[in-house]
Amino acid sequence: MNEANGNLRDSSGAAVRPPIAWALTVAAGLALDWLYALPLLPAAMPAGELGGIVFLAGLALLIWAAATFRRAGTQVQLSRPTTTIVDEGPYRFTRNPIYIGMFLGLIGLAIAFDSLWLIILLVPFYLVIRYGVVAREEAYLERKFGDVYLAYKARIRRWL
Repeated sequence: MNEANGNLRDSSGAAVRPPIAWALTVAAGLALDWLYALPLLPAAMPAGELGGIVFLAGLALLIWAAATFRRAGTQVQLSRPTTTIVDEGPYRFTRNPIYIGMFLGLIGLAIAFDSLWLIILLVPFYLVIRYGVVAREEAYLERKFGDVYLAYKARIRRWL
């Protein structure tokens, strides 16, 4: 089924899979850094340790969010149907904890690798996620869950 013939798929129709967008962003940032390094931090800063902490915080948030989805019996994959609105765990604070975890992961890698390129590429990554994924997810959830999703959306911020 597809939207072209009037039948809506039971998925968000996201433009890209976020993990692939994230991996491509990391690869592009590291390649640019290899070609032309743009340092981010002073040399005396313990970049590896600090970056590792930020990266692990992002990974922990992402894992917590995915585990919360699984406990609720719904899908993490965007190509699969969402079965319920999850408002527990990190979803009590933000509607997009998985993407915030990805952003933190990118920031952590930027710090650890001392790469301004990864920070610069955070902007296009954000735009792809915001407009190619989140906007489509929100429209899908409004169509599928109506007032239940609108009430959740009114209570919980998109980001923080």
